[in-house]
Amino acid sequence: MRFVSTRSDGAVTLDEALVKGIADDGGLFVAEALPRFSPSDFAGVDSIPDIAHILLQSFFAGSALEAELDAILAEAFCFPIQTTLLPGGKTSLLELYHGPTAAFKDVGAGFLAACLTRLESDASSPLTILVATSGDTGGAVAAAFNERPGMRVVVVFPDGRVSDRQAQQLTCWGDNVLSLRVSGSFDDCQALVKAALGDETLARLYRFSSANSINIGRLLPQATYYADASLRHYRDTGQRPGFVIPTGNLGNAFACIMAREMGLPIGPIALATNANKTIPDYFESLEWQPRASIQTLASAMDVGDPSNMERLRGLLGDADVLRDKVGVRSVDDAQIEQEIRDTYGEFGFAICPHTATASYMWRHMGSEHQNSVHWILVATAHPAKFETIVEPLIGEPVPLPSVLAEILSRPSRSVTIDPTLDALASAMENAFA
Repeated sequence: MRFVSTRSDGAVTLDEALVKGIADDGGLFVAEALPRFSPSDFAGVDSIPDIAHILLQSFFAGSALEAELDAILAEAFCFPIQTTLLPGGKTSLLELYHGPTAAFKDVGAGFLAACLTRLESDASSPLTILVATSGDTGGAVAAAFNERPGMRVVVVFPDGRVSDRQAQQLTCWGDNVLSLRVSGSFDDCQALVKAALGDETLARLYRFSSANSINIGRLLPQATYYADASLRHYRDTGQRPGFVIPTGNLGNAFACIMAREMGLPIGPIALATNANKTIPDYFESLEWQPRASIQTLASAMDVGDPSNMERLRGLLGDADVLRDKVGVRSVDDAQIEQEIRDTYGEFGFAICPHTATASYMWRHMGSEHQNSVHWILVATAHPAKFETIVEPLIGEPVPLPSVLAEILSRPSRSVTIDPTLDALASAMENAFA
């Protein structure tokens, strides 16, 4: 399969799209044409890796990785992904937080690392993975690429705008990982990454690639767990479930939309944002107006200029079309806090602030919509990563998963920089000279 930029028609191979991360014209890579499926194409297939093989094999056709697809999937899906039916039987929780850094980003990061390690293994000319993060992406990417031969990682994150436990998982890795605290917002971090990727001198010197959701290698495996969850429900009931998805940079949401466009039995899709209202405002005003992000309790969603809107508009159309195909709602910090309390009181378990945006949207969508389908709420991170927010609200300690406990036991190291390309270049020169 060939891949094209959202901004031009020039096509590249999957291998080139994975390594480049972003197109030469600054656009994002998308498949030239999406394959189409019906539920019967997955008959008798039960495991996520096997479903992923069917879903993704056409994307890998002609790739140097084609024969390695099953091994790549085995690496990426090495932890459980389960859908838990909530009391009352009308709603489920898609638990995406059982991976190495207790966040949904582990799926895409592990998959991308497995791909790039097979494509780029020359330690004398390492590939540099440059990643901006508003919380969870950087930790997942650092963990996935940690100490892999031929790979370096530069994690760029907003200083003081992630939780202490998130900061720890961004800064506790080996010598091939450089962690940079930026004096600014996530938007500043994302702008830095895009500027570095577009700088010919730096790109040639460090052989940059990206592991943010701008990289198509992050989105392909994420579509798989939506395929799996929807197929399981469809087989049991004959009905297409709906999904409520917390979203910041729109990568996880786009993966679900892409799966639906490929013919998976997915019903309505609802996007929950935090107080960063760029997407809800776009749906209302029909004008795309990116703005500076604001800091919220759901820090990994603090995005004022969601990159994957470019992919979404290219796939479905502009806001006048999008708002008929996708629902959206903004959830503020007070509502997040109330939802964490309400969920714990009703169901007896804690959720993270990001998951709370999805739960709040579902709880307040009105009985007509709430009862129209079986809704699957996407749980994106373990609540123990946000203990300073969650524990005071529920009045109980949140048990620490073993993977997070191991991360918290590691020594931490990082460098603080200004949000300028010169500062980024200087930090990389000092670390990798």
